[in-house]
Amino acid sequence: MSCISPSLATLISRNLRYLILWHYTIACFPLFPNEADSRRLKFEYKTLSNAMDDPDAAELARLGHRSELKRSFSPLSMLGLAFAILNSWTALSASLSLALPSGGSTSVLWGLITAGVCNLCLATSLAEFLSAYPTAGGQYHWVAVISWPSWVPLLSWITGWINVSGWIALVAAGGLLGSQLILGAISLFNPNYVSQRWHQFLIYIGYNLLAFLINAFMTGALPLINRSAFIWSILGFFVICATVLSTASPNYSSAEFVFTDFRNETGWPDGIAWLLGLLQAGLGLTGFDAVAHSLSPIFHFTNLEANWTSVIEEIPNAAVEGPKIMIACVAIGIFTGFIFLMVLLFVAGQIDGLEGVISSSAGPLLQIFYNATQSKAGAVCLLMFPLVCMLFATTSVMTTSTRMTYAFARDGGLPLSSTFSRIHPTLGLPLNALYLTVSLVVIFGCIFLGSDSAFNAIISASVVALGVSYGIPIAINCLRGRKMLPISRAFKLPEWFGWVANLIGLAYVIVTTVLFLFPPELPVTGSNMNYCIVVFFIILVISIMQWFIDGKKNYNGPRFDIDNLQNAVVEGIDANHEEEGSFEAEKATK
Repeated sequence: MSCISPSLATLISRNLRYLILWHYTIACFPLFPNEADSRRLKFEYKTLSNAMDDPDAAELARLGHRSELKRSFSPLSMLGLAFAILNSWTALSASLSLALPSGGSTSVLWGLITAGVCNLCLATSLAEFLSAYPTAGGQYHWVAVISWPSWVPLLSWITGWINVSGWIALVAAGGLLGSQLILGAISLFNPNYVSQRWHQFLIYIGYNLLAFLINAFMTGALPLINRSAFIWSILGFFVICATVLSTASPNYSSAEFVFTDFRNETGWPDGIAWLLGLLQAGLGLTGFDAVAHSLSPIFHFTNLEANWTSVIEEIPNAAVEGPKIMIACVAIGIFTGFIFLMVLLFVAGQIDGLEGVISSSAGPLLQIFYNATQSKAGAVCLLMFPLVCMLFATTSVMTTSTRMTYAFARDGGLPLSSTFSRIHPTLGLPLNALYLTVSLVVIFGCIFLGSDSAFNAIISASVVALGVSYGIPIAINCLRGRKMLPISRAFKLPEWFGWVANLIGLAYVIVTTVLFLFPPELPVTGSNMNYCIVVFFIILVISIMQWFIDGKKNYNGPRFDIDNLQNAVVEGIDANHEEEGSFEAEKATK
């Protein structure tokens, strides 16, 4: 029984924060402060006050970050942004050429369901991490928290490099899809046009240059652009479905053709060919970790520094809402993608029509639009929806890629990290990180000039790299008995379901990592081989060299409060167990 009266307890609770703040001021404020002391105290006083009023601010403080943003970013707004960056129906339809020769309709529809279930398992697994540690670094932060102390720097380093590479490859994939749609429109109106590799390379450069200019000089308009992208995507989805269904009536493909047609034009055995067709679905559903990394840049300043802050830190109750959004955007992608692809197959024509769709110089998507509308102008008008959506998505993906590059450089994970983590004083953004992103995207595009299968190589690079970055924290957690996340996290899977989701997700990552490095067709030649493996080899060599040159000596993992993270109550772990001490503590004892 309490010895304090209810009224006195209420009075104390209402005024406790002022007492603490007063004590903090007396204890920390120098007797004769200089200007720097005054700025520091003012900022820390405000941070402590906000943390007392706001549980999300307190959570960020526990993670070693400072909350400086008003939490006005609603979960619905964040879901809209996540949907816009996945843009599954657009990516799936623009990449039909990946699946149609590798399984036909069965690969397009049932491949989406297969990859969808596996990506839901991955998203559900990562949602637990996001709930426990809602930090913008995402995977390489999570790996640093849950790994064996002596392995923290290396595993975090590897995860960071793979994740950054995957996002840069995804930027390249967006430019690639956009350039293909433009070339398709040119071919539709000019049947005698013969596309050259350098033609697509120049369009690809122009497409990404436009995304760069928006990111560099229109940062204030990015929230509006993201909202417009969401509206444009939803509008395009319904307009295209309604238009092609009405204009193609009554000449629809049969249900048997739509749901059971199988074809293999790759030269691989049927089973492998169908699995290779999963690359289309993998592309359409990857990138959901953007919910953690953030989807649009928010810049804010103190007297001393400029911080590029994660939108996930703006969501009220981020530890609860963030995981829901991560899972929901994958589920929405599966649902909208399945409907849109089913509509396209119903209006594509029967067996002979699909042969024409696969071989069309206009590309499968535009050819289907033309088959349905019997109008070149009408088909190109419909194409404007996915084309503009792809530009929106490329812009947003470039934003996220730049943010990841900046964050990893700020933690010392890249060569010339001090350069790439620098904020431009006028534009208020990490312009050097943006330059690096665009430069690497251009280098990716050089694959066009030497390979007929550049499309598969770039798509494979993005899907494989992001998939591996998803799998690393999940694998470490499984190897440690799924006991490395705090018991008190807001989103927690039932134990049996957690194991099932983790293992299915890991199996998918392993299988696709191997298969998506295969050449898209046989026999293999120098021009049609999958150069994704070459890209990964180059990245691996640079990463290893940089590790031994600088990382092994200076990289200790992400710069946040690992001690506080690892001192949280963790399932099945004795808080005093020596193995679970922080990496810094272990380092200090050596």
